[in-house]
Amino acid sequence: MSQRSIALLAITLAASSITACARSPEAVPGISESPVHAAADTASAAAATAIATAATSLPLVVVHKSESCGCCGLWVEHMQQAGFPVQVRNLDNVSPVKERVGVPFGKGSCHTAEVGGYFVEGHVPAEDVKRLLAGKPAAKGLVVPGMPAGSPGMEMPDGRVQPYVVELVREDGTTEPFAHHGN
Repeated sequence: MSQRSIALLAITLAASSITACARSPEAVPGISESPVHAAADTASAAAATAIATAATSLPLVVVHKSESCGCCGLWVEHMQQAGFPVQVRNLDNVSPVKERVGVPFGKGSCHTAEVGGYFVEGHVPAEDVKRLLAGKPAAKGLVVPGMPAGSPGMEMPDGRVQPYVVELVREDGTTEPFAHHGN
């Protein structure tokens, strides 16, 4: 279902819920709080949430990865849990994608994503992707070289996070620190 369809459905639900709840149970003789009234309240709250979500929706993340890579799948789940719609493209060789989007040599990881005109290489936290999209810097994207333990998709059972730096890749291919994670 498209974002527009979801928004229209949410508006329709909200309108019908408002009509159903226009008069309180006390204002209508013989009607008390009932499951129907409670359902209307729930539908109204759900419609308001859907409208807010549609209004602040995040762009599609297209992830290029190997079909057999488990940590890439976990990173996809991390992005979905953060509210991003995700499309996965399983490839035998992700290198041509990395070259096309401009991932600097030596900064690669196991998957490459594209979102909002930027690339996201490796296990970059969703919060950093959101900050990139909000700030709209003149850049190609973000990289987390390698596969740091504790980064999204590489979580450790004990919760430990190996210190790592998310780097911003400028238009000329140079990098600079964007965010620090771990201790």
